[in-house]
Formats: sequence, structure tokens, C-alpha cells
Amino acid sequence: MRSPRLIAFAFVCGVQVALALTPNQSDPPDGFDIPQAVIARGEVTRFEYESKTVGETFRATIYTPPGFSPTQKYPVLYLLHGANGDENTWTQAIHADAILDNLYADKKLVPMLVVMPSSLSVTARKQTSGSRETKSRASMTFSDVLLRDLIPFVESKYPVLAGREHRALAGLSMGGGIALATGLANSDKFAWIGAFSGAGRRWLEPREKLRLLWLSVGDRDSLTSSGMVAADAFFTEKKIPHLFRINSGGHEPKVWKNDLYHFTPLLFHQ
Repeated sequence: MRSPRLIAFAFVCGVQVALALTPNQSDPPDGFDIPQAVIARGEVTRFEYESKTVGETFRATIYTPPGFSPTQKYPVLYLLHGANGDENTWTQAIHADAILDNLYADKKLVPMLVVMPSSLSVTARKQTSGSRETKSRASMTFSDVLLRDLIPFVESKYPVLAGREHRALAGLSMGGGIALATGLANSDKFAWIGAFSGAGRRWLEPREKLRLLWLSVGDRDSLTSSGMVAADAFFTEKKIPHLFRINSGGHEPKVWKNDLYHFTPLLFHQ
């Protein structure tokens, strides 16, 4: 079994140099995804919004950090789910709220809002139930909904900081592929991008310099490992700085929990 590794690329005098970066811990500490009784917790709520792009209603979950104040403005991380997922995936399957709460308790995070949308409308979810392939095709249109409807809605209803430096986009599996394709094509809107076991091979050179481009996959992931390795090779060839993490595991929640734990502390540092 290959040990988890984290690779970054820097440029010294115009020459690309591979840097082996060692996180504080290769794997998160025990209990990192379990709610703790003695710490402050963020709040998880859900909302609906109308998409003018497709003329339908969508749902999303939002996490606000411990100590949230409506008079303070926050950066936003948009987290996308995989095929067969919805707005509850990150909190119910990945336990994102518990992971974030524990990171805040350890003072490892910049205060941020985390928006976890469903990539299917309420109507589409009923029509495509049971069909993974159909759901995947329908979800691919979500990039437009995200850009034209969800982000404007969030920025009109919540105290958030606008601008690319204050927006991050990441996702797992299918959502990782959408995040990578959408983020790279819209680097004027996102400075921080993450693909956790990302599906698809739609890679572009970002027009604007990214603050973070994160790729990761499990070492026993038979679904997306070849794509993530190919993405790493593409960005390496194009001399685009990025991080590439190989976790122990397959195409499964424990890998994405690990990703979230290591990815979020890197966000929104000025």
C-alpha cells in the first residue's frame, strides 16, 4: 500500500521544482469527524432558491461557523457532491460540519461560510430517481446555475465577501470534476479550487493565477485515479502550480473526509 503523499510544484529561477510537503499529520487525528460536546459548533441550515437559468427550484445546505455574526462578512466555499448525492451529502455522509467544528476548535480555519448545493433541481430529482447516468448528465448543467443563480443568491442573502479571492470551489467525484472544469474556466470568479477524486478530464489553463489548485485521490480508487494522475501530469506539463495528494483508500467517504480536513485550512489566507 502506498503511503499518503502531498506534492507541490514551485518555480525557482524559472525552473520547476518538485517539493515534498508533509502535512502536520498525514492522516487526521482520531475523532476528527465526530461531534465533540465541549466545543463551539457552527450551524447547519437549508434553503431553496429559484434558478432563472433553468426555471426551477434548487436546494442547498449552508454551514455558518462558530461565532457567526451577521455584521461580519465572510469568504465562501462552495462544496459539490458526487453522482447520486444531494445537498445533504456533505453533512450526512462526510460529516463536514463536525470536521469543520473540530478544525475551528483547533484554530486551524479562517472563518468562512460553506455552501453545499444539490446539483439537481427539486423537479429533476424526482424525474431522475434511480438513474445515476441520467443524474450525472443533468448535473453537468449545474455550472451555469452555480454561476448565474446560486452565487448571486448567496451574496444577496448572506454577509459574504465578493470577489475571486473570497470564493473557493471544490467537490468530490462528479462534483470534483464539475468544480475543476468550472473553476478553471472561471478563474476570474474563483481563486481556490479543489477536486477530490474528481471525475472527468475537462482541464483548462486558468486565465488568472490561482491561490490554490488541489487534486487528490485514493490509492485504491479504480474509478478516478487515472484521471487525477493525468490531471496532475497536465498541470505539471503546463507549469501550473498545484497540490496533488494521494490518500490511502478507495472511492469512498473516508478519503473525502481526509481531503476536507487538509484542504480547508489552506483557504482564504491573505
